[in-house]
Amino acid sequence: MATPPRTQSNPVVAALFFVALAAAWEFGVRLFGVKSYLLPALSDIGVAFWEARAMLLDHSLVTLGEVLSGFALAAVLGVALAALIHVVPVARSTLYPVVIALQSIPKVGLAPLMVVWLGYGFGSKLVMAFLFAFFPIVISTLGGLASVPSNLEEHFRALGASRWTMFARLQVPAAMPNFMDGCKVAMPLAVIGAIVGEFVGSNNGLGNVILLATGSSQTALTFAALLTVTMLSLVLFYVVELLSKFVWWRAV
Repeated sequence: MATPPRTQSNPVVAALFFVALAAAWEFGVRLFGVKSYLLPALSDIGVAFWEARAMLLDHSLVTLGEVLSGFALAAVLGVALAALIHVVPVARSTLYPVVIALQSIPKVGLAPLMVVWLGYGFGSKLVMAFLFAFFPIVISTLGGLASVPSNLEEHFRALGASRWTMFARLQVPAAMPNFMDGCKVAMPLAVIGAIVGEFVGSNNGLGNVILLATGSSQTALTFAALLTVTMLSLVLFYVVELLSKFVWWRAV
């Protein structure tokens, strides 16, 4: 059966679409007389972004630290737990349901508890970023560890390889593409987790900026902060995307 041709995106068409969307926003707001506190024009958002650039940068660094710390913790513990569940059968029947149950809990509902337990500082935001990023890494890594073709496992057994050798030399390399894909999903979620934590209780960070700007009806600044969050998330996603291209295990 012939495979259908892959659809490739045209960057020129995409750029024209966004230009048209931006123009419709800019002139539509002015044409229909929409109040700036409801929906500011893009030019007003640009002005607010430029005027608050130093403040937004400072708060971006705070949020970035929370995101990277929570993501790193999720990556380390997620891989360790996935390996344990894969290697130890009793862990699959005991720990795996706990992971599923944890994922089923609304993370937004946990944010106030994190503030009660860990305070308004760095710790509660780190935990929120970790909770949002943890599940995709565990599931993707588990899928990768279980995706090794049976003929390769038979080949390793025929060569007399130990279980540890098979795990380290075959299953782990085979799982790396899945792990990196999980990281691509987890990184933007870690940003969301940190912002949610800042919404509930913080003295700094982009989430705090959004709350303060909204509370004082500075809608343009709110959009500028949201734009900053979006750019931060996109940059981190493409950093993970770039790193995935240099992982030599993808050739396995």
